[in-house]
Amino acid sequence: MKVKRVVSVSLGSSSRDHRVELEILGQRVIVERIGTDGDVRRARRLLEELDGQVDALGLGGTDLYLTAGSRRYRIRETAALVRNVRRTPFVDGGGLKASWERWLITEYLPTRRGLSFRGRRVLLVSSVDRYGMAEAFALAGAQTIFGDFLFALGLPIPLRSLTSVKILAALILPWLSQAPIAWLYPTGKKQERITPRWERYYRWADVVAGDFHLIRRYMPPDLRGKLILTQTITRADLEELRSRGVWLLVTDGPDMGGRAFATNVLQGVIVALLERPPEAISPEEYLQTALRAGFEPGYYELNPDLAPPWAPARPAAAATP
Repeated sequence: MKVKRVVSVSLGSSSRDHRVELEILGQRVIVERIGTDGDVRRARRLLEELDGQVDALGLGGTDLYLTAGSRRYRIRETAALVRNVRRTPFVDGGGLKASWERWLITEYLPTRRGLSFRGRRVLLVSSVDRYGMAEAFALAGAQTIFGDFLFALGLPIPLRSLTSVKILAALILPWLSQAPIAWLYPTGKKQERITPRWERYYRWADVVAGDFHLIRRYMPPDLRGKLILTQTITRADLEELRSRGVWLLVTDGPDMGGRAFATNVLQGVIVALLERPPEAISPEEYLQTALRAGFEPGYYELNPDLAPPWAPARPAAAATP
């Protein structure tokens, strides 16, 4: 049996690298993440070396598009990074995020875990990199602060509606998509530093959601009783969240050999399994294939004694990776 290989090249820290071999839907798959410590040229070179040598390529530490409503804006530097990837299917996670994270928030957590977001206060650190999650929280009836200006631009402007996100995104994303990746996202060593900021918004929130590197970059020492909904979690991250009093950690994807990979990795696995171009796979097909593959979200009750009053009356048994 041919062993498929899926590699995610990330602009993030190499300290988070991971490699695991799994059997998924009857096929052996090697899943690997390689960090380039923020070195854009090295990432480009690695992507070009792997092109044609593996079954799917992912890109972490950035997105190919920023999205608000029906408008998408291609990030210029990311597009240049992958310009010469021509033989191996390439993904950035966007093909899976929209359907998977919507299902997670509106179906999986309410029906399987008894967790409703109606009336919950949600801090979504960035919405233009996961607009499906932003829409899902709105659909679920959450009070949401969209932290794009706070976390990406450092400006004290909390957005409180999807309408305001769409209006402001139409004004600034054409310009922002031309900016260097390092302006938009913590890369390399920046992913290892924590500088608490915007504490009042963390304190206000019942749920802190979105990209983990943005959450971690500014998180305060005290996160007692919070629910963190994110992805790309290592064992060290999990213990750090536990020490800060986080009640519950939910990750997009399953534990794979001690690690919850980023969404681009999960999308890459699906593309490799189906052996079809990413753009030929519909959002619903991504979702259904992920479910058949057993990609159940991670659910880790880190501090059961700090569960908030709105926690399910009979919480599911805690799982610890």
